[in-house]
Amino acid sequence: MDLLQFLVPLGWIETVGPSIPIAILVLVIANIGTRIKENRMQAQQMKNGEEITRHPLNTFVTMGIVTVGLLFVIYRPISGMILMLPIIGLFIADVFEFEGRRVEADNDLDFEWPKATLFSLGLAFIYATYYAMRPLYGPYLDLLF
Repeated sequence: MDLLQFLVPLGWIETVGPSIPIAILVLVIANIGTRIKENRMQAQQMKNGEEITRHPLNTFVTMGIVTVGLLFVIYRPISGMILMLPIIGLFIADVFEFEGRRVEADNDLDFEWPKATLFSLGLAFIYATYYAMRPLYGPYLDLLF
């Protein structure tokens, strides 16, 4: 018996739970594309002397990763917390590196790729791939162990 079953109806999470890692993987791949698009947009804004802004699609996808990651924590607490570490790192690095980009634009410095965000995104991609592709490699691991 789950302690929270009377406070929060969580029966639906068992239905959608197996597809959550796949959704996280799709969102992480989409975030790679939107991050490239945002970087190009911000480089163009810097070149034109405009104010640096966020790309709304990248913000939407990043918040989607955080939300679906939290759902995965409810479904699989230990695996979800392991996956949430790079996702939280991605969110925090995204906030600070956006502010760094604004400083670079204000001081006419060289425009660099957001290295910490890309590192966190890479870790999130590796963990999301591990959890999403488990049905493919799971039977072979069961044979070995």
